[in-house]
Amino acid sequence: MGDNVVYKILKDHLVEGEIVPGSEIGIRIDQTLTQDATGTMAYLQFEAMGIPRVRTEISVSYVDHNTLQTGFENSDDHRYLQTMNANYGIHYSRAGNGICHQVHLERFGRPGATLLGSDSHTPTGGGIGMIAIGAGGLDVAVAMGGGPFFLACPRVLNVRLTGRLRPWVSAKDIILQVLSILTTRGNVGTMIEYTGPGVAMLSVPERATITNMGAELGVTTSVFPSDNLTRAFLRAQARESSWREILPDPDAVYDRTVEIDLDRLEPMIARPHSPDNIEKVSALKGMKINQVAIGSCTNSSYRDLATVAAIVKGRKVHPDVSLAIAPGSRQVFEMIARDGALADMIAAGARIMESACGFCIGAGQAPQTGGVSLRTNNRNFEGRSGTNSAQVYLVSPETAALSALAGELVDPMDVSAEMYPAVDAPESFIIDDSMIIPPSDTTAPVFRGPNIGEPPYTVPLTDAINGLIQLKVGDKITTDHIMPAGARLIYRSNIPKYAEYVFENVDPNFSTRALEGKAQGLYGAILGGHSYGQGSSREHAAICPMYLGVRIVMAKSFERIHAANLVNFGILPLVLADESDYELIAQGQKFSATGLHSRIMGEGRIGIRIGGKEFEFELQATRRQREILMDGGLLNYTRSRMR
Repeated sequence: MGDNVVYKILKDHLVEGEIVPGSEIGIRIDQTLTQDATGTMAYLQFEAMGIPRVRTEISVSYVDHNTLQTGFENSDDHRYLQTMNANYGIHYSRAGNGICHQVHLERFGRPGATLLGSDSHTPTGGGIGMIAIGAGGLDVAVAMGGGPFFLACPRVLNVRLTGRLRPWVSAKDIILQVLSILTTRGNVGTMIEYTGPGVAMLSVPERATITNMGAELGVTTSVFPSDNLTRAFLRAQARESSWREILPDPDAVYDRTVEIDLDRLEPMIARPHSPDNIEKVSALKGMKINQVAIGSCTNSSYRDLATVAAIVKGRKVHPDVSLAIAPGSRQVFEMIARDGALADMIAAGARIMESACGFCIGAGQAPQTGGVSLRTNNRNFEGRSGTNSAQVYLVSPETAALSALAGELVDPMDVSAEMYPAVDAPESFIIDDSMIIPPSDTTAPVFRGPNIGEPPYTVPLTDAINGLIQLKVGDKITTDHIMPAGARLIYRSNIPKYAEYVFENVDPNFSTRALEGKAQGLYGAILGGHSYGQGSSREHAAICPMYLGVRIVMAKSFERIHAANLVNFGILPLVLADESDYELIAQGQKFSATGLHSRIMGEGRIGIRIGGKEFEFELQATRRQREILMDGGLLNYTRSRMR
């Protein structure tokens, strides 16, 4: 039996374990990336390890999240990143250079390489034939120090594409169709590989849109083969020497195959408040809209924006609609400026945003109260836009642009195919890396502003834990629910301050209640439903609850990155052995867990007494993760083994 692309790359990088689905493996990481919302903490943790310089092929620090410098906090963090990066061998991409995933694809991505990033949309790199995985910042810090990244050897799901996209149907519609089939649940421990004749019809930017939003499926990553189209993209980026062909063997084996006929695909839309709440655009056409936002790391390539510009050229945005457009990188921004596309969008009435994450993370462009916003983002979680009552829908750039002109949701298939503006891939991109600052050969003082604290230190796990169920929540609790983004991200380097806002939009009294319990010597526990911790890789969703005294999170199921982050900061992620027990556990009940050391290392079920009744839980963790929990977290575990 032959190998698929996923296993070919994993085998090239395997340092521990065997390629057996479900078993734990350790892989060598070639490249890392961070962004400023997660990077400051990751680099503080790297410094705490005492390693003098990164040991990767390349590590890049991007500033793309908190670029609005309305106070000193963001500027201070950016200065810390630049000075720290210079000393430790890390490239620094300045604010304004673009979104990490777009820039990394353009300037650093390499087929066949492994990439670990402290952002959940790192799988964008799969569009160029990489195994690119999102993780918590502490995992990335360990990888920068030369340590392997541990994960469950994946099952590989084959999405086989046939046919060709019709005019007005785009790559965004492909991934929305995949989400309608696989949903956001039940895909942990899986990687997706795209194959079939339809793959040859998709450019690298289109492939990257699909792998980027594959993060919403809950899979570890998604990957396309590296073929002649990949080579052409790298040639246009003046990086053809980085290309290598990586194709699945003719007899490659997959755990499951899903077929999508691109000839039959229609424009799709994700309704509020989940990326898998999918409908055909035709079913909702005519819906009045208030805002359109085009950009984010999903759909902000040159191809995307050149297409939008051609659609709006010579026309005007509807007077009831605010249209915001954010190029994904400075390269894209300069190219649309030089070829006139930018002028066409400005003339149509678009508001041009900085090349940053911006409205996607709720940093500006919050919709009006109850507003309907069409976005090319990858997520539409409730409140993520900055307006809790907003109704956010996810669509392709083509659907977004047509709808901005009409003031209502337009089905692109109602527009003549002859009017579709086909955009060819550029033969060459503008290359200017002057805003990527290479590391220094000498050391200099590292700037630390008053908002930058110490990395959070944890203590080894005690054999008994007593406390209170501080919060009970339902299904699909995202890391945005746990730790609000947007304006609150300015406190990402100040854990005591940021912890004041844990679950702010779910229960504004949570942090106060948890701290009061901690002061009384009572640990906290949280009870959740299915898919607890989906969304962003933001490890603060584990760090800040840990600071408040939370030591256990119980749920029906966890998403991969957040479960790993909980372990990394000494919090037990426990799965209900019987889901019906969820109804029997109430917020405010006392709990008691004893004999934890033997139960955790014995790998059996863990019993916890809650409200006078015994409940059983499963700790779905590897032997290594159990040892990390015993040490109180990954930083303690790593430092003890370095000694």
